[in-house]
Amino acid sequence: MPIRRDSVLRLTKIAGRLFLSLFFRIRTEGLSRLPREGAFLLLPKHQRWEDVPLLGLAVPKSLYYVAKHELFRNPLSLWFMTSLGGIPLNRWRPLESRRSLRAVIDLLRKGEGVVIFPEGTYFKEGMGPGRRGLLRMIRKRVDVPCIPVGIRYAGGGGRRLVRIAFGAPMRAAPEGEETDFLNGLMMEISRLSDLPLEPPGILGSH
Repeated sequence: MPIRRDSVLRLTKIAGRLFLSLFFRIRTEGLSRLPREGAFLLLPKHQRWEDVPLLGLAVPKSLYYVAKHELFRNPLSLWFMTSLGGIPLNRWRPLESRRSLRAVIDLLRKGEGVVIFPEGTYFKEGMGPGRRGLLRMIRKRVDVPCIPVGIRYAGGGGRRLVRIAFGAPMRAAPEGEETDFLNGLMMEISRLSDLPLEPPGILGSH
C-alpha cells in the first residue's frame, strides 16, 4: 500500500499553487459531480506534465496517481512520488504491475480517489488511444464511479487558461459490453477536452 505523507503533500501543494499561478489560471467545470464520499476513479486527458499538479489543485480531495515507473527509479524520487500519492506502473514487468493493481484496488476499497490517465502518455492537441488493460482489470474487481475529465489549455504567452471539466460518473457496463463502455469513456474525455477522437482504434490493447 502506498504511504502518502500528508505533510509533504500539503507543502508541495502550497509551493505548486504559488509557482503554477505564475503561468496558469484554472477554471473548473462540473466539480460537483465528484462524489463527496467514497471511492472513485478520475480518468483525465493527458497533454503535459502540468496536468498532474493542476488536477491536484483543482480537486479538494487528496488523490492517488498511477504513474510510469521511470519517475520512481532512484530512492529520492521514489520517496517523493510516493509521499504525494504516486503508484508506479511498469507495463514491461508483470509482477510489479500486479503489485500496483493490488495497491489501486486496496485504495479504492478504502474509499480513496485514484487518477489513471487512460492514454498512458502525453498526446498534445489531440486524443491518443485509450489503454484498456489496467482499467479493465480494476473494474473486474471493484465497482466504483469512473469520472471522465477533460483538460484544455488556451492562450499563448502570459498566464494560460486551463479548463478542467469533470463529466458525469459512469458505472459498470453490463457483462459483454465492456468495450462499448470504454469507447464511450474515451469519447466523453474527447468531448470534455474539445479535442477530436480519431477512429478507428479508440482503444489500445494494453
